Amino acid sequence: MGFLPISNDEIVRLGWDAPDFILVTGDAYVDHPSFGISIISRVLEAKGFKVAILSQPDWKSDRDFKRFGRPKLGFMVTSGNIDSMVAHYTVAKRKRNKDAYSPGGLMGKRPDRAVIVYTKIIKKIYPDIPIIIGGLEASLRRFAHYDYWDDKIRPSILIDSGADILTYGMGENQTIQIANRLKNGENIADINDIRGTCYAINVKDYIPMPVVECASFDDIKKSKKEYAISCRKQYEEQDAVRGRVIIQKHGEKMLVQNPPMPPLTQEELDWVYSLPYEKNYHPIYEKQGGVPGIEEVKFSITHNRGCFGACNFCSIAFHQGRVITSRSKESVIEEAKKITSMKDFKGYINDVGGPTANFRNPSCKKQEFAGMCKNKKCLAPTPCKMLNVDHSEYLSILREMRALKKVKKVFIRSGIRFDYLIEDKDDTFFKELVEHHVSGQLKVAPEHCSHNVLMAMGKPDIECYKKFSDKFYKITKKLGKEQYLVPYLMSSHPGSTLNDAINLALFLKKEKIHPEQVQDFYPTPGTISTCMFYTGLDPYTMNEIYVAKSSHEKALQRALLQYYNPKNKELILEALKKTGRTNLIGNGKNCLVQGINLQSNKSEKIKKNRRFKNNRGKKKI
Repeated sequence: MGFLPISNDEIVRLGWDAPDFILVTGDAYVDHPSFGISIISRVLEAKGFKVAILSQPDWKSDRDFKRFGRPKLGFMVTSGNIDSMVAHYTVAKRKRNKDAYSPGGLMGKRPDRAVIVYTKIIKKIYPDIPIIIGGLEASLRRFAHYDYWDDKIRPSILIDSGADILTYGMGENQTIQIANRLKNGENIADINDIRGTCYAINVKDYIPMPVVECASFDDIKKSKKEYAISCRKQYEEQDAVRGRVIIQKHGEKMLVQNPPMPPLTQEELDWVYSLPYEKNYHPIYEKQGGVPGIEEVKFSITHNRGCFGACNFCSIAFHQGRVITSRSKESVIEEAKKITSMKDFKGYINDVGGPTANFRNPSCKKQEFAGMCKNKKCLAPTPCKMLNVDHSEYLSILREMRALKKVKKVFIRSGIRFDYLIEDKDDTFFKELVEHHVSGQLKVAPEHCSHNVLMAMGKPDIECYKKFSDKFYKITKKLGKEQYLVPYLMSSHPGSTLNDAINLALFLKKEKIHPEQVQDFYPTPGTISTCMFYTGLDPYTMNEIYVAKSSHEKALQRALLQYYNPKNKELILEALKKTGRTNLIGNGKNCLVQGINLQSNKSEKIKKNRRFKNNRGKKKI
């Protein structure tokens, strides 16, 4: 089939007078199902629409946006696979030096707030053209939200950009419905009843109906309490079974979020992943060194969507949802066979995963008719009694995949939910995971050890991780392998005090864990943890929660997690003195940093003072 057209010359060669839709993305054009724009473009193509790709257009002029002329039906705009601000800036708000989704990893190929910038340019050129925005940046900013980089509340990105409609979540069915209705001649302003979409209407024209109303944009700018309550309401309604319409006033405009679109069925998901993806970046990037973002996913397979783990710092629950949907075994194996026939395949399938690799089934049967439980988690603080734990089908897929010709190894790298795995009474999957699917290191995410911090994160207690760790190393030893757990850890998450960071450092030392990298909490849009960071409140309890906001305190917490690094000595000394935990300074078994014993130092000062007093008045010879 080949790549979709990226130039007007290709449009002419295809015999089109104009594309139906132009899809604008802040990423380089990579035709792989790990890229949202690739999925949406192939879905539209499969439904009979003519689609052109406008990737990383120059936003400093109109030229690129006029490349294909006026499309027949509209523009679809996304910032790319991640939020453009996250793509550009570190948690310290410093410019990154590499963009994995740009050719050669070069920075500067997309603007800050790409969805807003692109949409406004298109509106200026074609004032009456329908514009649909979607993808992660649009989805997570669909309500008025705290923006970490501006350090203020920004309006819904739909209002801010001037787009006509916003699709949130995994947008295949929304996009198909919108495209078909535009094709049938319907006005974009009348397309306001599709699930999984947001639209804006004049307040005076809004007809009241049974809805959930969030505090207005103006009110949440004034009140952090109202902001926290609004965030909780938004999460409470993100369920396709019981979710209701949500409204939020923005001045003279009313933002309306329709209930979530139901997740794709297994048949629909299989169809989406069967489409003719090229599984690579466009050849135009070859001379620029390719697109780094393809490296980890080129020989990887996504077998599921959704995550009922729903950690508070993660956006997946708000974007993909908590309901697990999975592809059929046949679909996954068929993709694996296609991968083995790729010319640069070396025998290694890098991942068979998704948001959480070992979730394949809904967490319980109840959610099929009642939806996910409101304000409850399936795994934290303890696993729900109704939790369905079953790795049998996932294991069957892995077994069949590793038996394929040309396959040397099948790895799992996208993350194992250890608190779910440890609940499986059958050890077969655990044993085969350790024996066949670990590339020397298995990444898992305990994140912290403090009970209060883990509660704020929506994670299980650290004893769960210890139980998993013990079992992992026991199996590894029995197999005669040298393999290690690599724990993801987070510093400065809301709820984490300096004392909590010290306790985590002590835990790491006791467990002989030396984390190479530590992630500071990053307040990205659309998460409960970001709400905590901004408001200092837990939106579920409305209790105050401690937040480390100064860059210096963040540095102290981060240094403690890398207690073994001599470069962090001064920061660790400062943290221990500041918290009165100077007993952890010295050469003792539990000490976090070497230093002068403060008690001995105090005694030495007393002795010096005595000698000074005794020597006063004595003549030097």
